[in-house]
Amino acid sequence: MENEKIGRRRVVYVLLSILVAAGIWLYADLTSGPNGTPQTQTREFLEIPIEYLYESTLTDRGLMLVDEDTDRTIDLELKGTRWLISSLDRSHIRVTASLYDVTSAGVQRVNYVVSFTDSRFGNNAIQRENASFGMATVNISELYSRTIDVSCELVGGVADTYSAGQVELSHTEVEVRGLQEDINPISYAKVTLDIGANAVETVSRDLELQYYDENGRILDKSGIYSSVETVRATLPVFVTKELSLFVNFTDGPGCRARNTEYFIEPATIAVSGDATKLKDVETLELGKYDLRELGTTASENYTTTNYLIILPDGCTNVSGVTRAALRIRFKDMTSATISTENISWLNLPEGKRVELLTDSLAVKVFGTEADVAALTGEDIAVTVDLDDYSAASGTYTIPAEVTVNKGDVGISGLYQIQVTIREGGEEPPPEEEAGPEDVEAAAPAGEDAQTGGTP
Repeated sequence: MENEKIGRRRVVYVLLSILVAAGIWLYADLTSGPNGTPQTQTREFLEIPIEYLYESTLTDRGLMLVDEDTDRTIDLELKGTRWLISSLDRSHIRVTASLYDVTSAGVQRVNYVVSFTDSRFGNNAIQRENASFGMATVNISELYSRTIDVSCELVGGVADTYSAGQVELSHTEVEVRGLQEDINPISYAKVTLDIGANAVETVSRDLELQYYDENGRILDKSGIYSSVETVRATLPVFVTKELSLFVNFTDGPGCRARNTEYFIEPATIAVSGDATKLKDVETLELGKYDLRELGTTASENYTTTNYLIILPDGCTNVSGVTRAALRIRFKDMTSATISTENISWLNLPEGKRVELLTDSLAVKVFGTEADVAALTGEDIAVTVDLDDYSAASGTYTIPAEVTVNKGDVGISGLYQIQVTIREGGEEPPPEEEAGPEDVEAAAPAGEDAQTGGTP
């Protein structure tokens, strides 16, 4: 049994030795000749295309490459090891010639370079043995130029209730350059704009130029160079819409938009404009209106405010009306003066004490009859802030903040409270009867200083 295993191993070793030897022999046969020298072989590749680089530089110089008398292909004989040369495909071969240094017209000769797209064949692994010519022949001609008109052919139409304007082109004429025999037949250039069957918004596209002769026949574009490659064509699509006019109200406590009756004359206006801009537009703002300007009492008469109608950019006023009127009044509005003794202070300075000389304050309020009627002095709070009087002592008249904690009620006017600030150790003076000056100090600051509500 042991002898059989040894025999099998020997067979495997022999077979592996034969395979290794065959591989070494095959590699040596494909890559080396006698005495270990590399064994090479040549192959011929016919009609390999020549790629001319920097043709655009010729155009910038008023020149162009002409096919006539210009080498477009080359036959190559290449040499390499049998292994590499047998695996080389014509798609791996690239022949390029630079036109960068060509500055004049005429038949000329330029150098070319043979390279390979696969790195296996680079670094002189494959060498050029022979070629059908040593330098490439090029025919360079001066460009002939003309300026031609550009027009646009429109295909399709707009949807119902929409209208189209005139097509706008980024270029109404272009310069074309090329050989005189290619340029002379050109009569004009045209682009075609297809907007579809039911366009509902402005259409704008970049389109390629097509050239036509004087009989309207399409010309071959090869050999023709234009100053622009594409032309942008824009077809404005318009729509006419009825826009509702509105005013943006500014309200506050006691004067809410919900408590008004108003109407706008006219209520709507017909506007025509770019369908794209007006696509989601249904209203037009006239301006702003502060409801505190209406006053603090209801009136049977409407207050009128006129507004200039300002249209969105690019739109036309089809109605012809340039101004609109807002007529507005409060449905329910009253005012009243309510006295409150709910007076306090904030930010008492450290080491100080305060004596209020104003015991009661008459506050003018406004709002709906129900809200004003339900209001009492207990619902009104008057507060003075002593933060700016930390180093003060004596009697001062200080602005007061008035707030209402019940209903939707506004405050009309500015108010102030008279206080005496004393050091903490001082005793307050004995109470005296209120004189005319004290009564006057408890009153509102005056009708001419009213804010925070409509007088």
